[in-house]
Amino acid sequence: MSADHPYPVREVSALVASWINRLGEAWVEGEITQLKLRRQSYYSYFSLRDLAETVSLQVTCPSRLLAEGTITEGTRVIVHGNFALYKGNGSLSLLAKDIRQAGLGELLARLERLRQQLAAEGLFDTELKRPLPYLPRNIGLITGRNSAAERDVLSVAHSRWPEAHFTVRYATVQGARCVPEVVEQLRLLDADPSVDVIIIARGGGSMEDLLPFSDETLVRAVSRATTPVVSAIGHEPDIPLLDYVADLRAATPTDAAKKVVPDVVSERSHIRDLRARNAQALRQWVRRESALVESFTSRPVMASPVTLIEQRLQETERAREELYRQMTLFLANEDNRIATATTQLTALGPIHTLARGYSIVQIQHPDGTTVVLNSIKDASPGSQLRVRATDGVVNAAVLGTQPCPSSSSSKAQVR
Repeated sequence: MSADHPYPVREVSALVASWINRLGEAWVEGEITQLKLRRQSYYSYFSLRDLAETVSLQVTCPSRLLAEGTITEGTRVIVHGNFALYKGNGSLSLLAKDIRQAGLGELLARLERLRQQLAAEGLFDTELKRPLPYLPRNIGLITGRNSAAERDVLSVAHSRWPEAHFTVRYATVQGARCVPEVVEQLRLLDADPSVDVIIIARGGGSMEDLLPFSDETLVRAVSRATTPVVSAIGHEPDIPLLDYVADLRAATPTDAAKKVVPDVVSERSHIRDLRARNAQALRQWVRRESALVESFTSRPVMASPVTLIEQRLQETERAREELYRQMTLFLANEDNRIATATTQLTALGPIHTLARGYSIVQIQHPDGTTVVLNSIKDASPGSQLRVRATDGVVNAAVLGTQPCPSSSSSKAQVR
């Protein structure tokens, strides 16, 4: 088709209707609004509004399904039927075949399945929990306008810390508008760099009233936030899924204020206690160190430091005297030993022998060397002799040799 050959509206409606008919049957959950109950007519009409977004779907159902009167405006229901397109005005509607009121047990089962799914994805891991600042500069608060939760948080926080500063953002805290408004206010506070922590607070209520705080969209938005989030929804028995993903769960809005803002009275008391303990510890340290210094100064070496030096000088002097005495004794002994050795050497030496009338006879070789004459065999006739006496040397020659008279001796006389 083209601009020159466009589709007629009836054909477009027929094509769209044929595609919608292919969707088949479906189960749809929502909240009943704009109920038009026509007991005298076969059909009645109402809008089925989404639980989290501002989106609705027209529903046409047999009046007998609404005849019991338990289904009214605001009732959460599950509708089973087929989708249909009304060709007259091109509106989409759901032709209901069955309507079931969403029971508490079924809601709890669905919430448990969602909780298990999100837990499996790791959204509730403790490793992802961020610590709260000790004293936040600016606290973001998301709550209902003029609500008791707002009054509780602000009054308790200011009573604990008068200088506590809040940035309050208002949102619907139940119904279909709750989730988108809370998510938007959370986004704005998370984008504000001055906000150190965010509190999402709502007072108690029925389980149906608190269902938006178990919505998957809100839970994932909190998990993506970079600012620590405190969940303060309902009272102690109420545990929406927001409590699992928040960085800190508070049982009530009052409890949230106590956990986020420190108590100035308690902190001052704690500071006084720390100062007293610090002063006591400092005094004990001074006393301990003073005793240690006193023990050092009372020792003899510290009382009279010169005494130790004098003792060492005396020991050094005694050692020096002992060393001198030992060296003197050693040298005297050595002098005596040398004198004794000299006497012995003199007595045994040739000079002493010569003094007793003996002489030393040596053979003098032509090259001038001399050898002591020990045997007549070494002195052939004509050999030059060198005879040393006590007072000089006599040069002589061998005229002949004559053996000694003793037959067993090899000694000889030389003439």
